[in-house]
Order: sequence, then structure tokens, then C-alpha cells
Amino acid sequence: QVQLVESGGGLVQAGGSLRLSCAASGRTFSTYHMGWFRQAPGKEREFVAAVSRSGTSTYYTNSVKGRFTISRDNAKNMVYLQMNNLKPEDTAVYYCAAGSIYASLTTTQYDYWGQGTQVTVSS
Repeated sequence: QVQLVESGGGLVQAGGSLRLSCAASGRTFSTYHMGWFRQAPGKEREFVAAVSRSGTSTYYTNSVKGRFTISRDNAKNMVYLQMNNLKPEDTAVYYCAAGSIYASLTTTQYDYWGQGTQVTVSS
């Protein structure tokens, strides 16, 4: 069992930065691949980024490549999403998720989800 709690969201102007954190409970954290998803109002939840169990591999959706960086610290049971050069279209609720398949784009292939944190980017 893994419980996930996101934090770090907020309101930022376009071009600004935010760092999202996801705190995981449970001794099995390092056995899961981790992902970040986001959901804008009226839209489906979409994949943003993934990091492998060891943290050595990462994968991003095209729209955030070069702006977002995913990382993890297995010693602290933490996952991070550094978001730079934010755009209004990045506005959404951001969720972290844990699963057994690396970089899956499908929400149903993740076993555990956090409650989400709101990110709002003003123009």
C-alpha cells in the first residue's frame, strides 16, 4: 500500500516556476515507477512525466519537454516536478501516481494516486 500526498501548487504568472512535491508513505516506494498527470477543467487527465524506480530514466510529454523536470529521492520517499517557463495552458490539477509499468500514458495502469494540487498560471 502506498499513500501519496502532493504539495507545492499555487498561482504563478506566465514564465514563472513552481516545484511540486509528492510525499509517499510505505516501505515499498522504491519498487514503483512514478508519474505526474494533470487535469484541466472539462478535460481528461493527461500524462505529464514519468521517472523509473531508480530515478535513472525519465520520460515527458512533448508539451513540457525542456521546461519540466521530474526527479525522485528514494531515501526520502519523495517525487518532484520542477516546472519552469510556465504557460497558461499548464493550468490544471496535478496528480502524482505510482505504478508497475514505466512511463505508461494510461491512468488505469497506475495503482495509487494522490489527491492533487492546483496549479494556475496567469497570462
